[in-house]
This record gives sequence, structure tokens and C-alpha cells, in this order.
Amino acid sequence: MKRSVISTSNAPAAVGPYSQAVTAGEFVYCSGQVPLIPETGKMVEGGIEEQTRQALNNLSAVLAAAGSSLADTLKIQIFITDMGNFSRMNAVYSEFFEGDYPARFCVEVSALPLGALVEIDAVGLCRA
Repeated sequence: MKRSVISTSNAPAAVGPYSQAVTAGEFVYCSGQVPLIPETGKMVEGGIEEQTRQALNNLSAVLAAAGSSLADTLKIQIFITDMGNFSRMNAVYSEFFEGDYPARFCVEVSALPLGALVEIDAVGLCRA
């Protein structure tokens, strides 16, 4: 099975020793995306709604670079620093998906990289 590293300038560069995504066979494994603005590398301003939207936009860009999309995701993992933000995060999340939703889990963590409020990763089908 061939393994390929995915990289795109349409999402924030990795801030450590990892790839934005890796494909293997028909699957794409995306690293967690925090709400950094790709052009500046700075955290998007605002609260959980703005951060969730940016993280999902970043994830979409990585998936697109792999020939995939949010519609092709099989599983999403969401990490948030305050479960009290769950319903607001979920409202934004629902804007990005229609119909047959991917499997998902959401957990509260004590901290995320660069002070982010949310981090989102995915496993999806690679159509390229």
C-alpha cells in the first residue's frame, strides 16, 4: 500500500514534526487542525464559533489537497477546552455537514496547542 504525505499552503503549516495529512490506499488521515489563519499563522480572533469555523476550513483545505472533502469523511475527532462550549461548537459544525454525518466524538481537554479552544482531525476517503 502506497503512503503519501499531503501538504497545502491553504491550511496552516505543521507546527511540529508531523504532516498535515497522510494518505494510504483509499484513506486520508488528517492531523488535528487548530484555528490558525493560513496566510498569517496567527489564531483567528473570536470565540468558539469563529475558532470552530476556521479549524473546519483548515481541515477542508487539507482534505481537498488529498482529493477528498468533508463529505468524504468517515470519522471526526473534536477536542475542546470547555465542554460548556459544546452546543455553540456543534451549531457551527452542523453548517459544514449535510445528511449522512461521519462518526464523531468530542472530548474536553485541559489545553490545546497555541491556546486554541478547539482542534479537529479527520479520517476520510481519498478520491484522487
